[in-house]
Amino acid sequence: MKKIGILFGQENTFPQAFVDRVNEKAPADIRAEFVQINQVEQHVASDYAVIIDRISQDVPFYRAFLKNAALMGTAVINNPFWWSADEKFFNNALAVRLGVPVPKTLLLPSKARPDDTTERSFRNLNMMDWDAAFAHIGFPAYMKPHSGGGWKSVYKLHSPDDFFRAYDETNQLVMLFQESVEFTDYFRCYCIGGKEVLIMPYEPRNEPHLRYATEMKTTGDAAKKLLATMKDYVLKLNKGLGYDFNTVEFAVRDGIPLAIDFGNPAPDADLHSVGQQNFEWVVEAAANMAIARAKAQKPGQDNLTWGTFVQPTAAKAAAPKAAAKPAMKAATAAKAPAAKKPAAPKKPTKGAA
Repeated sequence: MKKIGILFGQENTFPQAFVDRVNEKAPADIRAEFVQINQVEQHVASDYAVIIDRISQDVPFYRAFLKNAALMGTAVINNPFWWSADEKFFNNALAVRLGVPVPKTLLLPSKARPDDTTERSFRNLNMMDWDAAFAHIGFPAYMKPHSGGGWKSVYKLHSPDDFFRAYDETNQLVMLFQESVEFTDYFRCYCIGGKEVLIMPYEPRNEPHLRYATEMKTTGDAAKKLLATMKDYVLKLNKGLGYDFNTVEFAVRDGIPLAIDFGNPAPDADLHSVGQQNFEWVVEAAANMAIARAKAQKPGQDNLTWGTFVQPTAAKAAAPKAAAKPAMKAATAAKAPAAKKPAAPKKPTKGAA
């Protein structure tokens, strides 16, 4: 008997529906249940052929349990090793490599020094040229953590004063400074198993329970082209990142979909937020994927999904050749004053980080 488990936290509707659907569809030698964890010992296999992970990003104990299970042959969805290393700034860089448009984005050093560091820890960090950064990104803009989600510590900025006021609040968080995209259409797209895609019109400015209660504004041939392009981008991103269960968000500007948020390996799948039709699609696709992975699972072997980025030969074959765009115009970057002494992060002024 092969077991499929789902590891979850506060959510209610998706886990039970997933277990019920697997048990309706699976052959007699495959059953699904909520994961049960007792004693966890190093290099001892779990009872599960497949585990759908919906919570380990918030519970380090679960993450350690899943890595040990994966080492022993459990197909953990999503790969807990990659998810531990994943963050939004790298994902954006990989999107550019894959040919998927993203907003202009800069990485900012933390406002406050990390614990157990001193000014000497930052001798390699030069002064920030804020004027050049503002000219490159423009306003309005967003500041958000380079790693994280759930709209935590996200700021919309309309001026340099807004920027410094928000930056003062970020403490030790490493932040992204990103252009704001004024969009005509917005979409959230599920991708399950690296091949099944559901494109959903989405309005992030609505209250959470109303964000899926919207319609696509683009029509006709332009709509068909837009949908095809987004599906292509969704598949490229998920193959590049190696996610089995993810959502990708696009903001459409001048007919071009820009990937805004595409590292959501425990995406919202609650009936009351995504709606009945979308919920049904997710439950069915997730159940089919889990059953297929259980059938293919080979105990004791690597049964994880790895993205093309960590498979160099596949990545080389998949990556388009494109000329890299300079982060800032040379003339603008040249305005940055040469620092006689490297500066460490401290209370920012309009001329320093």
